[in-house]
Amino acid sequence: MTLKRVNVSSGSVYEPIIGFSRAVRIGNIVAVGGTTAGSGGKKAAVGDPAAQTRATLEVIAKALADAGASLKDVIRTRVYLVDVSHWEEVGRVHGEFFGDIRPASSMLEVSGFIDRDWLVEIEADAVVPNATA
Repeated sequence: MTLKRVNVSSGSVYEPIIGFSRAVRIGNIVAVGGTTAGSGGKKAAVGDPAAQTRATLEVIAKALADAGASLKDVIRTRVYLVDVSHWEEVGRVHGEFFGDIRPASSMLEVSGFIDRDWLVEIEADAVVPNATA
């Protein structure tokens, strides 16, 4: 049995250049690639890590919905920060979205992103229960 692959685009200018999708679903697994507040080609909340996190998680929620999943299906997130001192602000917003869901999560400091205005990037993996391929 071959499982159907669904690629979800956010319209990012980087998708065709780099060759990636915002999210990919195969069977009941959904992977959402690195997402920033600038995903989709428009910057959001320059200089505000909490607002960037909120905007980023809203993009992720939409990508999940486009793939037939939701935030409640998320089992893992990876949060990348250019300044680890922002961890509490970012963590609080992550908790607003995932406080009851409690996915496995990592938070890491990185040296930078493609756009210097981005302060946070998040990835998410989801498993859709009782999904048909």
